[in-house]
Amino acid sequence: MTRTGKVTVVGAGFYGSTTAQRLAEYDIFDEVVLTDIVEGKPEGLALDMNQSRPIEGFETKLTGQTTGPAGEGYEVIAGSGIVVITAGLPRKPGMSRMDLIGVNAKIVRSVAEQVVKQAPDAVVIVVSNPLDEMTALAAKVTGFPAHQVMGQAGMLDTARFTYFVAERLGVPVGSVRTLTLGSHGDTMVPVPSACSVDGKPLTGLLGAGDIEALVQRTRDGGAEIVGLLKTGSAYYAPSAAAARMARAVAEDTGAVLPVCAWVDGQYGISGVYLGVEAEIGRVGVRRVVERDLTESELAALRQAAEAVRAKQGDVATL
Repeated sequence: MTRTGKVTVVGAGFYGSTTAQRLAEYDIFDEVVLTDIVEGKPEGLALDMNQSRPIEGFETKLTGQTTGPAGEGYEVIAGSGIVVITAGLPRKPGMSRMDLIGVNAKIVRSVAEQVVKQAPDAVVIVVSNPLDEMTALAAKVTGFPAHQVMGQAGMLDTARFTYFVAERLGVPVGSVRTLTLGSHGDTMVPVPSACSVDGKPLTGLLGAGDIEALVQRTRDGGAEIVGLLKTGSAYYAPSAAAARMARAVAEDTGAVLPVCAWVDGQYGISGVYLGVEAEIGRVGVRRVVERDLTESELAALRQAAEAVRAKQGDVATL
C-alpha cells in the first residue's frame, strides 16, 4: 500500500483523538499529527495509538505534540496537506451550539493563525462549534481561497437522519438515503424529497407527521446525546464524518458529500458558508453541487442562509 502525506488534527479531546485514530487506521497517510494545549496529552495518546499498530496492522505513524499559546510546538504540523480543527469547548446539557461562540472563536482564530504560518497549502476542515460560524471565521483568518476551507456538519446530520429513518422502519442503514442541508443548528434543512429506502421515496413509506418527527430528532441529535452523556458531547459519529471528508481530500475522490462550503450563486444564495452538497477532492471543494429542491425546501435553505449570514458577520470581530 502506498502511504503519502501528513494530516493534522488540532485538539486531542474525544472528538480529535478519535478522528486521529480513524485517519491512522485508514493506513493511507505517512503521518497523522495530533496536537493539544494540555501538556503531554497528545504525546500520550499518540504513543497509545502507535502501540495499536501491530494489532490493527497499519503503518501510519502518529505524532503527538503539546502546543503553547504563542504557537510553540506548531512547527510539527508543517507540510500538512489537511488540517482538521476540533479544538474548542464541547457543549454541556442545556447549552446550544451558539453558547460556545465567544470562547471557541478565540480558540479557532488562534489555531487558524498557526495554520497560515505552518501549513499554508493545507485544506482546512473545521468541526468546532458553532460550526457554520467557526468555518467562516477560519476562512477569514487564514485568508485561504474559499475552496480550501470547509466545515463538517452535513455528513453528520445526514448520518443521524439516515439512522433515525432506518430505526423507525426497521431496515438496514445501507438501504436508506437521506440528506440535510442548511445550518448545523436550528435552521438545519433535512430534504425529504431526496430521501429514499431501497430506492422508494420516503414520502411514500411514512406520513408527513412521522417524517417531521424524524426531522426534529435530527435537528436535536447532538443535544439528545449531550443530555444523555451529561459530561460531554458526541464524537464517534462526528469523527467518522470528519475522517471521511479528509480521506476524500487525500485520495482526490471527487465524492459528493454534504458539507459546510462557501456558496456563491448556487440556489440563488451568495456570500455565505452554508451546508450544501459539494464535490470534494485534493483542492478541497471542487464545486458546489445543486439539486432540485421543492419550493418549501428551497425557501428553508434560503432562510437558513440569512440566519447564518448575520452570525458569520458578527463572529468575524471576535
